[in-house]
Amino acid sequence: MATVIPSVGDPTRGPAATPVAFIRAIVAAYRRYGINPANALREAQIPPAALDDPAARVTAAQMEIMSAVAMQELDDEALGWFSRRLPWGSYGMLCRASITAPELGVALKRWCRHHRLLTDDILLQLGDDGAIATLRIEVRRYLGDMHEFCLVTLLRYVLGYACWAVDSRIPLLAASFPFPAPPHKNVYPLLFQGPVHFDTDQAEIRFDAQYLRLPLRRDEAALQQMLRRALPLTVLQYRRDRLLVQRVRHLLRERLDEGATAETLAERLHLSPRTLHRQLDDEGASLQELKDEARRERAVELLNRTSRPIKQIAQAVGFTNEKSFSRAFRQWTGESPSAFRERAVATTDPGSRSDM
Repeated sequence: MATVIPSVGDPTRGPAATPVAFIRAIVAAYRRYGINPANALREAQIPPAALDDPAARVTAAQMEIMSAVAMQELDDEALGWFSRRLPWGSYGMLCRASITAPELGVALKRWCRHHRLLTDDILLQLGDDGAIATLRIEVRRYLGDMHEFCLVTLLRYVLGYACWAVDSRIPLLAASFPFPAPPHKNVYPLLFQGPVHFDTDQAEIRFDAQYLRLPLRRDEAALQQMLRRALPLTVLQYRRDRLLVQRVRHLLRERLDEGATAETLAERLHLSPRTLHRQLDDEGASLQELKDEARRERAVELLNRTSRPIKQIAQAVGFTNEKSFSRAFRQWTGESPSAFRERAVATTDPGSRSDM
């Protein structure tokens, strides 16, 4: 993405998680164009000797500076991936072409379509079956030693832009890559939070298709500001999830009889319990309120539609005993479960009830 060389203080401060293999890929691009990478390495404060250490890591700030300097010095925002340069501003053009879309799905389709104007070495495709969205990359030209760096970075480019455009974290159902797990595979869950798979047919990320229906929250002024520091979007996870409340409701409906806790829900959502509570609070909700809502809805459904004993219904909605369930149900509705059922029976066709 188009950017300027960032001013980030001491770039070596902070956790060093980015594998030096990605820096080596940028250095390979310099060699391809016959340009010395010394200035970029110096600006990023990366000692040349680190390139020979497979276990070496750099910080996100070092990666950002190295990439930004390289894009300008090479005049190639693709950093040597493709058979032709992508001149300075190419990915900014894709952002501008997408920013006026009414919703994320339209924006990503535009991004994929316009990317074909830049190169036909790879093909970006967006699939949507109504439930799951899939953004995949079809490789049409051998990428050589750029293979991993290109696929990883392109998917992070699009994911980072998508999250920024709708102002929401987009949790991944899976990220897949068509190469063996590299020695630095432990960095992948940081870049793609969710299940990561290697040795697959194509590079792709999958996520809930509901995110495609979210309206874009950005305008041209916000885009101009973002493009000044676009590269962090490719390495940093977006925090806020605008569909988090909806996702928690869905998980609670699935797991009520298991006594869903903040820990078990956070694990399913790839968050820490503390982050889960904080993000729900940001959305004006709380886990206890959502849990009570899900329990109440399920209990009312079972009382209305089945003849199951109150004790079984209590267990089905996550209570350890009938007494605590009855107390909670009275707080929710103003009456006991048995009184609620009696009233429902009086106004419902008995033939519509079951023991299920």
